[in-house]
Amino acid sequence: MNRSRIVQIGLVQMQMMNDLEANAQAAIAGVREAAAQGAQIICLPELFRSLYFCQSEDHAHFALAEAIPGPSTERFAALARELGVVIIASLFEKRAEGLYHNTAVVLDADGTLVGKYRKMHIPDDPLFYEKFYFTPGDLGFQVFQTRFARVGVLVCWDQWYPEAARLTALRGADLLFYPTAIGWHPSEKAEYGVAQHQSWETIQRSHGIANGCYVVSVNRTGHEGDPAGGIEFWGQSFLSDPSGTILTKAPVATPGTLVAEVDLARLDVQRTHWPFLRDRRIDAYGDMTRRYID
Repeated sequence: MNRSRIVQIGLVQMQMMNDLEANAQAAIAGVREAAAQGAQIICLPELFRSLYFCQSEDHAHFALAEAIPGPSTERFAALARELGVVIIASLFEKRAEGLYHNTAVVLDADGTLVGKYRKMHIPDDPLFYEKFYFTPGDLGFQVFQTRFARVGVLVCWDQWYPEAARLTALRGADLLFYPTAIGWHPSEKAEYGVAQHQSWETIQRSHGIANGCYVVSVNRTGHEGDPAGGIEFWGQSFLSDPSGTILTKAPVATPGTLVAEVDLARLDVQRTHWPFLRDRRIDAYGDMTRRYID
């Protein structure tokens, strides 16, 4: 009989401002609020330190980047150590002159920088011009052993790729975390908004089902950019279980903190009853490394 292995998960949904320190203080306040509610692993949204600068291609925005380890990792490591919590923080990493990554760090409950994940899939869409700023990740898909659980961290556009979720799960992830910055182009919302959001939620919940693990997706909210256009970030951060059931979900337009419990003992129950990992035909998947089979 499986004994419960309860872990409390915190999701900090944020609305960013054009003030780096105000954003940092909001993130710190969100982490503190989640910890006060019992959260043990707390995730912040993608690139929470600033407005989503990738709406334009502007060399001035490279000044937002920082080294890892660096000022933000030191600040949030101290917070993690003070509160005894794990923090997942998404940062704009300056690796070297002219070399930048979209990177998530994992800070353990003693303040240790356990590791970092560099976003592997980089989008280039209208108002999401990330290829201008970010070099694709070169650290591979990783899992980090923390005090409370083994966490896999992916970032935003990665969430559309079943391969990324699978490879991370195969490394032993109990939970897949997706710091995210996604929203609607306001001109498209009426016609496509519902379908776009449902696709985003469905693909992530399906990763949890296919891999028998929990999924935690933490988005930003609020309108950013040109008042006549820009991006309306849709919030709706959520946590789903290994069957794809949503356990908690944030509103569309409200920043705030959610805390929900997960039972890691569910993973073995789910995977023995729906044994997808057992039945994988790894001998037949060689063509997955091809761009297209033609």
